[in-house]
Amino acid sequence: MTQNTKDIIFLHFIILIWGFTAIIGLFIDLMPVEIVFYRTGLAALLLVLVIYSSRLSFGLDSRVSLLKAIIVGLLMSVHWVLFFLSAKISTASVCLVGMATTSFWTSIIEPMFFDKKIQGFEIFLSLIAVLGILIVFNMEIDYFKGLLFAMIAAILAALFSIINADLTKKNNHFVITFYEMITASALAGIMMLFYFYFISYKSFALPGTKNWFWLFILSSICTVFAMSYSIKLMKRLSAFFVNLTVNLEPIYGIILALLIFGEQEQMSVGFYIGTGLILLSVLIYPLLNKKYKRKPLETDIFR
Repeated sequence: MTQNTKDIIFLHFIILIWGFTAIIGLFIDLMPVEIVFYRTGLAALLLVLVIYSSRLSFGLDSRVSLLKAIIVGLLMSVHWVLFFLSAKISTASVCLVGMATTSFWTSIIEPMFFDKKIQGFEIFLSLIAVLGILIVFNMEIDYFKGLLFAMIAAILAALFSIINADLTKKNNHFVITFYEMITASALAGIMMLFYFYFISYKSFALPGTKNWFWLFILSSICTVFAMSYSIKLMKRLSAFFVNLTVNLEPIYGIILALLIFGEQEQMSVGFYIGTGLILLSVLIYPLLNKKYKRKPLETDIFR
């Protein structure tokens, strides 16, 4: 088995974990900004232990890299708040439909960072994936605001994925994630305090035992492990390919929900048709990438 194949299999494992994230979110009785604050804060603390026990340096290769990591952390914080907010004011399905546009935005934004031409086949595959998820979830236009927030979150996801692809060339993935998580937590904390004192006028209270348990799972497995190793994979896989494959997250999430919640999760014919389109866009990407890209970059899947 080649390293490239191992990377792709591991990427799908990470996406499976992210699919479970949506289910964990249902078990946490907190506001979106609170979830982001505690999730990223706990993740930063866990990363301190990982970095210290691994005897790694907390330093990055340059101040520019540190600035990039901080920018990514800010983008991540807003991204996750919008993601959870979208699901709250609409439905999880509508939110995931909006997030399905991440690969589309990546195909447009990535060439601007790496000075390469926009590939028509990347946009084509992104549209196929978006169509597939639209079929799976049978999107309702009544939830336009929720869809809009999710699409903004998708644009932010495309941005920080591209920046991370560049950061990981010269820096350890755990160290990069640490700076991103601590920045994301700081911004979420500011937003949370602003909400409590100027909008809701509610007093601040710590989460209960049940919420702490699920927050720990969310921050350790779904954030520290999944985020760190997804960044590491970007040493060899392109940001576009990673984001295109992430389109499978809602499919994995539905399958996991079916296993956990049983018969209350019903599948329709549209699910299988949409799943087929999403799988098609993911599986034929390496073939088209190899055929049409004349000079692959270091961050591309074929090197």
